Amino acid sequence: MKLNLTDDTLQVELNFWEQFWSFSFKKILTIPLSHIVQVSPAEPTSNWAQVRAPGTFLPGVIKAGTYYNSEGKEFWYATPGKDYLTVELRDEPFKRIVLTIDNAWDWVNRIQGEI
Repeated sequence: MKLNLTDDTLQVELNFWEQFWSFSFKKILTIPLSHIVQVSPAEPTSNWAQVRAPGTFLPGVIKAGTYYNSEGKEFWYATPGKDYLTVELRDEPFKRIVLTIDNAWDWVNRIQGEI
């Protein structure tokens, strides 16, 4: 997975396997910086009431794809051994994007510096 910041967008580029496991037809998720409400390195809570449609979930291995809960639609790509990056959104199909990446704090600081 590659993250890129442009003048006015955050781009999340998924590789083939990330697209496969998350059942995503989009290779690049593009989010206008003006639609980012908050960004943090915190792992969001998840519970049994989340509906996965479509996606992959193997406890302790991977949580990937589209999930629905009482707050709305979320995109997850989380695997163990990396830091969480949680991006809260407004005026977007996804209300939240949750990723695990290396150096999440660096990305939190970079994104907050742009928004």
